[in-house]
Amino acid sequence: MRFTLTSLPLNKLTGLAAALMILPVAVACNTPTDDVATDPAIEEPVADTAPTESSTIVDVASANGSFDTLVAAVQAAGLGDTLSAEGPYTVFAPTDEAFAALPEGVLDKLLLPENQGVLTQILTYHVVGGEVPASAVETGTVPTVEGTDLDVVAEGGSVAINGVNVVATDVVAGNGIIHVIDGVLIPPTVDPAAL
Repeated sequence: MRFTLTSLPLNKLTGLAAALMILPVAVACNTPTDDVATDPAIEEPVADTAPTESSTIVDVASANGSFDTLVAAVQAAGLGDTLSAEGPYTVFAPTDEAFAALPEGVLDKLLLPENQGVLTQILTYHVVGGEVPASAVETGTVPTVEGTDLDVVAEGGSVAINGVNVVATDVVAGNGIIHVIDGVLIPPTVDPAAL
């Protein structure tokens, strides 16, 4: 998989990337490719939520209530203000069900103010600089805005990121692209049990 970081300063990328985590809210507007399996449970479009070329991440996220957990996480991390910033970025966005699958109590602890740094680290681990459509995804490692690489496996018409499945692809906003995943990616330096 080939991703390239933009030439923006790392501090701007970090904030923008974490904020982009909210993008999966737009999954109802996805346009799946033939290369990646799509979860039919999240494929139904929602009326009046189709992104336009000028739709920002904030616009897209606000248009759909299917990703409330991600929205809450972005707000708890203090990253909401960056959602309208210029991109482009690629976000691997977990669904509400993905957050619900975390071990009991972990999400509640992540949303506490004292764990804001860890939450930010987790959210930025889901973001890559640059816009990478599903058609450009290849097997390999990809650097995240958080600073740690993701392991991407693309084979047999499906894609997995660190073993987590991509269930919908190419959700477009004016400042990035979203690929929806069915699990939460945890950086190797984060131990959720230690929260």
